Amino acid sequence: MRNLNLNNVLKKIVCFLFVLALFPGLAQAQAPYAWTTPGDDGQLRVHLYFFWSLSCPHCLEARPDIEAMAQAQPWIVLHSLEVMRQRENAERYIAMAGALGQQAQSVPAFIYCGQMQVGWDASESSRNALLQSLKDCRARAAAGETGHSGNDALPRSLQDATLSLPLLGTFDASAHSLPLMTVLIAGMDAFNPCAFFVLLFLLSLLVHQQDRRRMALIGGVFVLFSGLMYFAFMAAWLGLFRVMGSLPWVTGAAGVLAVVIGMVNTKDFFAFKAGVSLSIPESRKADIFRRGRAILAAGTLPAMLAATVLLAIAANFYELLCTAGFPMVYTRLLTMQVSDPAQHLFYLAFYNVIYVLPMLLIVLAFVRTLGARKLSEREGRLLKLLSGLMMLELGILLLAAPEWLNNLAVTLGLMLLAVSLTWLAARMTRT
Repeated sequence: MRNLNLNNVLKKIVCFLFVLALFPGLAQAQAPYAWTTPGDDGQLRVHLYFFWSLSCPHCLEARPDIEAMAQAQPWIVLHSLEVMRQRENAERYIAMAGALGQQAQSVPAFIYCGQMQVGWDASESSRNALLQSLKDCRARAAAGETGHSGNDALPRSLQDATLSLPLLGTFDASAHSLPLMTVLIAGMDAFNPCAFFVLLFLLSLLVHQQDRRRMALIGGVFVLFSGLMYFAFMAAWLGLFRVMGSLPWVTGAAGVLAVVIGMVNTKDFFAFKAGVSLSIPESRKADIFRRGRAILAAGTLPAMLAATVLLAIAANFYELLCTAGFPMVYTRLLTMQVSDPAQHLFYLAFYNVIYVLPMLLIVLAFVRTLGARKLSEREGRLLKLLSGLMMLELGILLLAAPEWLNNLAVTLGLMLLAVSLTWLAARMTRT
């Protein structure tokens, strides 16, 4: 089999991400929301979006105060939006918060005049502060500072909701940020040294049979069940985050764990398997080798396929520590940006399709060339470094500014930095 040139792969990824990272800078301002509008009496109305939940005690405490304030001030147009039972309200909250460069993490939340306020203190000073902010917004609009729509006061993240790209036309960043983030994170996750190790070992055994059809079938079954196991593993993370809800400490805990995993994987580049390591333990590798040889000894094709399924299941359990980081971070981001359970499953399936693509390509390459190839220690270290750097970046953002992960430029910049540093390390360690 022709040698895989990891250095060239990293170089191509750097170029791809660099081009994508330029897209937000090409945007033209097109603001989708109006904060102030003229009423029938010619007076300006200020729109206040109040997002709340029936299961939130602070929301139930805030609701009568907010409704009373709106009734006392006819120029306030109150949009009272319950997010637990009304899916469209939850989606609207996520979209509006994301357009402002924020995350829809908790309620009660107030969005008005291009700004977002989360939480509620049942005190007169808190009510007066909110009312004064609304009055200030109305005064600025009346003075012509922002016009009737108030759109000139919107932050750049909201203005950039629609991008005008050369040759490609109009690009809705708010609609594509999550799919693009899914492709990028799943693509990084796909370069998994543990998964590659098991697959390459299995294919190297099958090479000796010189049967392309059987190799393709067994390799394909292994990849299929590996993807299904990974889907189940991610669904477990997703279920955990959905039960825990949008509490800020949950995001913080995910960030801390991501930083720890990133530090361990980055350490493995400089001190491979020295100390704590998130690799397949040596004791488990012996079982993988035994199961791989059992596939060849099975004799009949149905028995070989059954042994392959068992190998895929066992290998994915052994890889749990090696593969925990990206699924944890992605499912947390998914619950922060999407409320619909059906969409959760769709994005998990989409993620796993991207995840298994490199493994399918490896199977096809073996089938075509009937070559034998092992993952070298240097390549494993580089893949660990790439994974570790990306996990560190995502973990730090989850801790410091989770709302930035909704920004396309930030997400692409993280990928570009991690791949660039890994490519540089590959150049410097090349022998």
